[in-house]
Amino acid sequence: MTNSDPDMICVGAIGGAYGVRGDVRLKSFTADAEAIADYAPLITGDGAMEFEVTVLGVVKNGLSVRLSGISTKEQADALKGVQLFVPRARLPDTDDDEYYYTDLVGLEVRDTGGTLLGTVKSVQNHGATDLLEIQGAALKSTVLLPFTRVAVPTVDISAGRIITDPPEGLF
Repeated sequence: MTNSDPDMICVGAIGGAYGVRGDVRLKSFTADAEAIADYAPLITGDGAMEFEVTVLGVVKNGLSVRLSGISTKEQADALKGVQLFVPRARLPDTDDDEYYYTDLVGLEVRDTGGTLLGTVKSVQNHGATDLLEIQGAALKSTVLLPFTRVAVPTVDISAGRIITDPPEGLF
C-alpha cells in the first residue's frame, strides 16, 4: 500500500506481529527512530486506518510498538507490510543539505556538463549510505548513484534537478 499524495510522507512500515498481544515490529524511517510516535496519528497508505503509537522498545531491525485499536496477534499479522504516513506539515523542516526521500524522487539528474542522465526512481539505503536509483531512456538498467556530497554536489529541489559528478564508469 502506498500513498501517492505528495503532502503525505512515509515514516514507517509494519514488519508484522511482535508477540501475542497485538504489538508489532515497526521499521521507522524517521531520523530518530523512536520519535515516530511524536508524529502520530500515523495513517495507512489507503487512508483507511490511523493509529496512535506507543514505543515499547528497540528490537532487531526496528521497534516494538503498540498501535491503538490493535489488540490481537491476528490483527497485527494482517498489517504486515503496511506503510504508515503523516502529513508533511507534521514533520520538522529540513536543514540545508537534508532532504526527504519523497522530494528527490522524480528529479532529473544531470552531469556537471549538463547532460541529462535520467531521473530519480527511488532512494535506497542498505546500511552504508543512501543510494539514488536513476532510470533513463539511455540506460540499459537502473543505476545506483551514491548520494554523497562528492558524487552529488548539487540538489536543487525548486528547479527539479540534481547535478552529479558520478564515479568513473558508472553511467
